[in-house]
Parts: sequence; C-alpha cells; structure tokens
Amino acid sequence: MVNTAYVKLLRPVQWLKNLMILFPPFLGGALLEPGLLVKSFVPVLSFCLASSSSYILNDILDADNDARHPTKKQRPVASGTVNKCVASVLSFFLMFASLMLGYQVSTVFLLLLVAYLSISLLYSLKLKEFPILDIFCISAGFLFRLFAGGEAFSIVISEWLFLSVFLLAMFLSTGKRFSERILMGSGAGLHRKSLNSYPEGVLEGILFMTGAAVLVTYTMYVISSHKLVYTVPLCLFGLLRYIYLVKTGKSGDPTESLCRDKMLFVVGFSWVIMVAWDIYGRY
Repeated sequence: MVNTAYVKLLRPVQWLKNLMILFPPFLGGALLEPGLLVKSFVPVLSFCLASSSSYILNDILDADNDARHPTKKQRPVASGTVNKCVASVLSFFLMFASLMLGYQVSTVFLLLLVAYLSISLLYSLKLKEFPILDIFCISAGFLFRLFAGGEAFSIVISEWLFLSVFLLAMFLSTGKRFSERILMGSGAGLHRKSLNSYPEGVLEGILFMTGAAVLVTYTMYVISSHKLVYTVPLCLFGLLRYIYLVKTGKSGDPTESLCRDKMLFVVGFSWVIMVAWDIYGRY
C-alpha cells in the first residue's frame, strides 16, 4: 500500500510530457542516428525527476485544497497516506538528482532545467493564484522541455514549431483550468483561487482562441517544414475532441485525456505514424 502510494506520488503518467524533449530530433529526422536513443536517456530522465519533484512540492503546498477536490483528495499527501516531511525529503532528493543529471548534458541544458524548476516552484508558491499568469506558467514548462531537447541534440527550434508548441500548451492549460471550474462549480474558488478571478466566458474564449491559433501555426509549420498537410485534419479533430471532453465535464488534464480517451489516443498515435512515415520512410 505504501509502495503504491509513493509511486502515485511521483505521477509517472505525467512523464509522458517529457517526451517533448524528443520532439526536436524526431521532427528533425535525427531520431534514427546511431546512439541517439541511448543519448536521450539522461536528458529525459533528468526532466522526469525534476517534474516529479515539482509535483510532490505542489502536492505538499496544495494538500488542504486538494482534500476538498472530488478526485485530488485521493492523492497520497492530501489523503495522509504519505507524510509531508517524507514527501519533502523525497522532493529535494529528486531535484538534486535531476540537476546532477542535467549537468552531464551541458551548461545550457542545466540552465533550462533550473529555469523549469524555478518557474514550477514560483507557480506552486504564488503564481498559480493569478489568472492568465497561471496558464502562462504551465505553458512555459512545455517550452523549456522543447528547447532543452533542442540543446541536448544540437537541433535548432524553428519559429513555427515554437509557436505551435507554445499555443498548444496554452490551449491544453486553459482546458485544464476550464474543466476544473466546471467540475468544482461554485466551490471552484475554494480549491484554486485563480478560478474565481476569471470572469464568466473568459476561459472558454481563451480555449477557442488558442485552439484556432494552434491550427494556423501548425499548418504553417508542416507546410514550411515537411509538407505534412494531411495531418492538419487530424490536428483539427484532436483539438475539437479535447474541447468536447472539457465541455462535457470530462478530465481536462491533457495526459489523462490522451491515455483514457480512445479517440484522442488513436489521433495521437496516428499523428506519430504519419509524421514518422513522412520523415523516416526513406530509411
């Protein structure tokens, strides 16, 4: 029981986000280069440890609020399964280990890792209370992963890829906030202060606006880079499906949605196959 609680505390399912580090070599056609997959182990692991450290710290600081949430109350710290002091020691150990691994990659990579941890810390302590800024903080985590991947594999991040990832992160972060507001109803402000600060319709408006912007920037990216125009309808379907899940009260967490919703999973898997075939089909 205790072992399961500690595994749950690390939130390993959220490590899927760290695959963003592999986007630059994957989209840059370098993923099949000899030794690259072995080389990717340390960068990805360093961000996995860093993200788990951040999640544990956030769980410690949010324990009281999570206890009032219908699903988050089951988290190890909020439920009392894992002691806060033990969780704090584990968070510090994971952060230290991630920095040691990051140092082995490069100085720039380490700085990006430190920036990620710093934003995560500031978010957990205070920034999550401010509307709009809380969404930008979450989105920044995806960008740090993207640029860390570019640094680790010496690949330049194009302007269109940067915009696509940034706007997609904004879209997903907004959906997560919007779903929390729907789920919590009138008690949303008790769980997360920023949710009461968003006027009616603002989160929904940001969701639609960023979703449309993602479609435009992604279209420009595939036209300018790989001619993958046939993946644009797939992208549109994925965006609309996520909006549907959020609006119908399903989980707005992008990782959970991808893992639990069959349609989104098929869309994501199909996108990977189509892109891989276009880029690596010649091998």
